[in-house]
Amino acid sequence: MNTARLADIAAQAGVSEATASRVMNGKPGVAAATRQKVLAALDVLGYERPLRLRQRSAGQIGLITPELSNPIFPAFAQVIEQNLTGCGYTAVLCTQHPGGATEDELVEALAERGVMGIVFLSGLHADLNSDPERYAKLVGRGVPYVLINGYNPAVAGPFVSPDDRASARMAVQHLVDLGHERIGLAVGPNRFVPVRRKVEGFMAALGEGALVQHTLFSVEGGHAAAGALLDKGCTGIVCGSDLMALGAVRAARERGLTVPGDVSVVGYDDSPLVAFTDPPLTTIRQPVEAMGAAAVNALLEEIGGNPVQRAEFVFQTELVVRGSTAQARPR
Repeated sequence: MNTARLADIAAQAGVSEATASRVMNGKPGVAAATRQKVLAALDVLGYERPLRLRQRSAGQIGLITPELSNPIFPAFAQVIEQNLTGCGYTAVLCTQHPGGATEDELVEALAERGVMGIVFLSGLHADLNSDPERYAKLVGRGVPYVLINGYNPAVAGPFVSPDDRASARMAVQHLVDLGHERIGLAVGPNRFVPVRRKVEGFMAALGEGALVQHTLFSVEGGHAAAGALLDKGCTGIVCGSDLMALGAVRAARERGLTVPGDVSVVGYDDSPLVAFTDPPLTTIRQPVEAMGAAAVNALLEEIGGNPVQRAEFVFQTELVVRGSTAQARPR
């Protein structure tokens, strides 16, 4: 490797050129954390890793996600993949989308490929209309798994979830504190566990008269739900996803209303880029890093023969206040 390139790598990693050289040449005497810094610098700068530095995979892990058009799913996938790579495993990403392969077909393909385990992200386990028996069959085939977002007591496995009920209460309290009296909830279909929990939290905060509009988890779904809620006089709208919130902002503007001047909108996820929308979106942040790491740790324990508690590990969310919410105007 030429001296100029080595100097770039050392500077990027924050180490001496001598240390960078030792790592690049595969020599001992370098701390693991320092070695990782140098490898990360190589990747950031776009240099190919020398053959001697490429890890032999400890095995493949399947990751089944919904469509990647919602930025929260690629965010989860990236965190999970990084954690798996750090432990020596290779992630095999399988994406579901309308008209494509089903979850069962993807599982079959992964099992035939000999994966050591599977991570399910917002899969059929979260759909109360689906048959949980499919996961029992997977256990029978000796394929351990972990499930993210959507707890189902009929499925015997470790679950990782955000606190959806508390999230909805937190969003409502934020709008109430701003003086909003008529607040609506725009969420996806009622058959999904996270949706039901958000509705429960929302109704607990506002009572039986709470205004809930079920629709699709998309910009178009948020647009349609917000239209119905605006017709009912809502000045504050809590949404089940950031994409839905962007649809709600569009619906308000189409009516000549301003956000947040006339209508305040709260999203959910804190997807990448929502800090840069117009206006920047107030949202509930899912702890993606912590949840992804916990899911990988649980699965690797299962693979190692140390069964994890068949329970739900619930993570706290966080309200991130930006420009899409403001004080309610006097009536």
